[in-house]
Amino acid sequence: MSFQDIKPIQTGQFYLDVAFKRANKRASELKAKVKKRDKLSKAKYFEPLKIDIINDILSSAVENIAKEFPIIDDLPEFYKELTKITVGTYELKKALSNLYWIRNKIKDFSKQYKSRISKAGTEGEINTIKKEFYGRISSLFKRAKDNLLFLENARKTFKQFPMVKTKLPTIAIAGFPNVGKSTLLGKISSSKPEVAAYPFTTKGIMIGYFKKDSKKIQILDTPGTLNRLDKMNMIEKQAWLALKLVAKKIIYIFDLTEPFPLDLQEELYTKIKQLQKPVMIYLSKTDILEKEKVNKFKQKYRTAITDLEELKKIIKR
Repeated sequence: MSFQDIKPIQTGQFYLDVAFKRANKRASELKAKVKKRDKLSKAKYFEPLKIDIINDILSSAVENIAKEFPIIDDLPEFYKELTKITVGTYELKKALSNLYWIRNKIKDFSKQYKSRISKAGTEGEINTIKKEFYGRISSLFKRAKDNLLFLENARKTFKQFPMVKTKLPTIAIAGFPNVGKSTLLGKISSSKPEVAAYPFTTKGIMIGYFKKDSKKIQILDTPGTLNRLDKMNMIEKQAWLALKLVAKKIIYIFDLTEPFPLDLQEELYTKIKQLQKPVMIYLSKTDILEKEKVNKFKQKYRTAITDLEELKKIIKR
């Protein structure tokens, strides 16, 4: 499913207003067409009709809201974990379950109050029953206020999820901010990342594609300072999950111009290696580095790649 397609969720009062107005409008349209009857007969005809309309509109509204959201247990592991840390799996399931409970109560009340109206002996009794029905339906939606607000906030969070294709072969680019991850993504993939001439930190996971014969390889630029596993912000948590659960291989970028100290870059590299996935080391910005500094680094990391075409060949293997 597309998380971006979940429709905005309104307040409970919004749905009540729509239902009550539509019911009254329909009743008004039909009154002119209905043959003259006594007031009691008219009330027994029109009030159940309005209840049916209210039932249909409100039941459909809450059911459609619930159906818009993904079935969490059916999601790929990456999105399951992402939902867990951003929205809250238990909280989401509980809110959706409450909507289904409200839908069932609407149907129950509609059936119950229509039956009571059919047995009423006076127009005044019908008015009392009608007001009671409206009151109980309104109370349901007042009770749903927190659930609807939670689901609207969840929708906004889902809308920010990266559109990662979890079934595609995937390579993730990792490293500290400003080491050239976005630049590399733009050079090896079809992505056109936003790259500024000043220090710029990627706002979210950026995605590109690399062609290997007739197949696609997904390339992810994972943002953030991932060496602080216990203090990651939400974007960094997304990036870490992508590295852990989606990437089959990782390109780790070292930047010897040291926008971050080299020892910290090495510390993060060690943590990335703990994921036990193939890691390719790419050395960025070598065109502005002294050769001696590059050669000294390559003595320690002999597999480090400095040539872009060489990196592309390795990706194709």
